[in-house]
Amino acid sequence: MSDAKGPPDSPGATPSKRTLLASIGAAVGTAVVITFAAVLPAEYNMDPLGLGRLTGLSRLWAPKEIVVEPGAVGALAAIRQAAVFRTDTFEIPLAANGDEARRNALEFKVRLPKGATLVYSWQTEDLAIPEDLMFDFHGHTLAADAKGGPVIVADYEKGSGAQANGSLTAPIDGIHGWYLRNRSDRPIKVQLKLSGFYQLVPAGEEGNLAGIQPAKSAGSKGLP
Repeated sequence: MSDAKGPPDSPGATPSKRTLLASIGAAVGTAVVITFAAVLPAEYNMDPLGLGRLTGLSRLWAPKEIVVEPGAVGALAAIRQAAVFRTDTFEIPLAANGDEARRNALEFKVRLPKGATLVYSWQTEDLAIPEDLMFDFHGHTLAADAKGGPVIVADYEKGSGAQANGSLTAPIDGIHGWYLRNRSDRPIKVQLKLSGFYQLVPAGEEGNLAGIQPAKSAGSKGLP
């Protein structure tokens, strides 16, 4: 009986260490190429080699989607508005505290139906001490619309300061805006910028007894 063994890499023979290492290296290299060329672009939106873009695999990736019901946050996320979107800038003059005609205080509001949105930004000029300007941001229904019933009032913010920025989604139909009072010893101006689905209150009517009108500028848009 012959004791001769077959060639090292012949079928049935035990692979040499070099062959094993070569096979393992080839497998690892193939896995790395597949990971960088296919798995990362398609699953993780990562394309370090640029092959995902060339092969179209990067288009397979999409982030996880979570569906939010419109009423999940307590209000409708999308609402159609009857009013035209508009943007206006107003300059509101306030006399010094102690003015005999009491022109150091006034109320300025705009009409907003329930659910309509208003974005605002206002700041003062010539005010040395910010706390000298008092404001009361609120809204209410109109007495003429109450038909013998109560007037509904919604309070948003009260305080003092030289500026404020924010937004409002009207909780009620009515007029919404600010009562402003200058408590300093000099006249000041308040510049108010509004954007949203509101309508102006005509001069002399409740909410605009002072007859404040939009400033005529390139930034003022919308219907009167």
